[in-house]
Amino acid sequence: MSVTERQADVLLIEDDSSIARFITVSLKAAHIRCTAAATGAEGLSLYSANNPDLVLLDLGLPDIDGTAVLSQIRNSSNVPVIIVSARDQEQDIIDALDRGADDYITKPFRPGELLARIRAGLRKGRPLQEQAAPFEYEGLSADFEKRIVTVDGEEVHLTPTEYKLLEVLIANRGKVLTHRFLAGQVWGHTAVDDFQFVRVTMANLRRKIEKGDAGFRYILTETGVGYRFKSQ
Repeated sequence: MSVTERQADVLLIEDDSSIARFITVSLKAAHIRCTAAATGAEGLSLYSANNPDLVLLDLGLPDIDGTAVLSQIRNSSNVPVIIVSARDQEQDIIDALDRGADDYITKPFRPGELLARIRAGLRKGRPLQEQAAPFEYEGLSADFEKRIVTVDGEEVHLTPTEYKLLEVLIANRGKVLTHRFLAGQVWGHTAVDDFQFVRVTMANLRRKIEKGDAGFRYILTETGVGYRFKSQ
């Protein structure tokens, strides 16, 4: 099931409270969840914690220039990013697109146009966790409807937490997932500083599915950040 077939999560990084309120209300009316941040630092923190389906990013932020925020997001993710900015000079637009923005819309804008661009961005975005068909990759099979996982044709028995962790990893395959994001998705909380419980569960999951002596077949460690399931 794609993000366009169920309610999507959008992160808005915008310091103008009136514009942020206007966009949030417009998205809510279109059945899109929207979390707003007023600074670049807050936006990056919410991005790491929530792993949104799309980011709306203003360039003129009070603490960090929006292009720097964009660069930090692009260091670890290909999530769709749409710039929403009052800067309308051609070079500003080119610079943002060169840094990895997917789209650019200038203020003032019509809500219908913004929603159309968001829908287009979501169509390019990653799938959410629900899978219509069993996932197959390099000997690993995960049937999410039957809750059956096999490796090289042999069924692997996972605990409910290990299964949920694998499900989140596969749903976001190719994307670096932080310890905080995994804690929120699997355990339902992020308000901790020590994520050893994530590392322990990951080690147990790997021990069960990463068979062979050729290194990790499926789950890669991003040192100091988190983990990433190999993309197909």
